[in-house]
Amino acid sequence: MKFDKIEFMASFGTSQQLPASTIPEIVFSGKSNVGKSSLINKVFNRKNLARVSSVPGKTITVNFFKGDGVYFVDLPGYGYAKREKTEMKRWAELMEAYFSSGRNISLVIQLLDMRHEPTDEDMMMLDFLHDAGIPFIIALTKCDKLNKSETEKRREELKTELEGFEDIPMVEFSAVKGTGVDEVKKYIIRVKE
Repeated sequence: MKFDKIEFMASFGTSQQLPASTIPEIVFSGKSNVGKSSLINKVFNRKNLARVSSVPGKTITVNFFKGDGVYFVDLPGYGYAKREKTEMKRWAELMEAYFSSGRNISLVIQLLDMRHEPTDEDMMMLDFLHDAGIPFIIALTKCDKLNKSETEKRREELKTELEGFEDIPMVEFSAVKGTGVDEVKKYIIRVKE
């Protein structure tokens, strides 16, 4: 996998615009402000491949990147309360169309903020991926913001909070320190094998 050969392809705001699914797709999913763009930029060693915003809920399109025989798909973040009702409806329709249209989804990298208990929306997404039989891993973002004792505490709490998902690989990730980058890459590379 050539991680330096990834290029932005296009953004799609409605289900009718989504391109045909002809090659494996690796999907990045998570709530607004969980660090999705930062993770994507760190994994592909690019500053602005995915746009990082200080305003949650900014990504409202499905963004496709192409590279090395794979689509990388950045889904819009969920759980942003200030979004308009019409925008929420469009988001829900877009997500449903994306996941239910028989796409070649080879891996979902589901992001959770390690500092906090998973939200109801996080758990719904995990349950959906599990029930749909879609292969996924969990990236626990912003781990650099916890000290050693807080990290240990969160590891223990996550065992209870994510009960039923013990078999799902979990990677502690920091876009600041680079923690977990190689491990995330390892799971991406497996898609190509």
